[in-house]
Amino acid sequence: MAKVVHLEPIGQDSSVETNGNLLSVLLNKDLDVLKECGGRGMCATCHIYVREGMEAISPISRREQRTLEVITSCKPNSRLACQSRVLAEGITVELPPGMYVNSLQDIEALVGRRAEQPMLHPITGQILVEEGKLVTRSMLKQLEDSPSFKVGEFFANTSGA
Repeated sequence: MAKVVHLEPIGQDSSVETNGNLLSVLLNKDLDVLKECGGRGMCATCHIYVREGMEAISPISRREQRTLEVITSCKPNSRLACQSRVLAEGITVELPPGMYVNSLQDIEALVGRRAEQPMLHPITGQILVEEGKLVTRSMLKQLEDSPSFKVGEFFANTSGA
């Protein structure tokens, strides 16, 4: 039987089958979710805040808990949408503000422009470029040289849950 999930800040409702995950709700609404790890609970790109109804979703697994521990914007009501299964009604979720960066090319395309929203690291959720800041080539070079931004290598060297 389908359950209704309320999405903020867009103020819309969406339905999902019982035991379906919250990621499918976000994708059905064409929200900015990358699912960089393929829904394995290993990245921050489907990080959400559960504003209401935490008891109406599945418990946190060890894999999800380990991932949440490295997300810099994690709060007590944080969950990964790909790991959160809908069990009952009354769920309200909120997406963290910002855009997850899939690759350095995402940032390179914006060189010379101001970031319209925070640009976030896909694994840690760390802000790479603050909203309103000018995206520069030197900023891009600094990220390129950073060992923490080897996203492709990270996912290539990890196994499933």
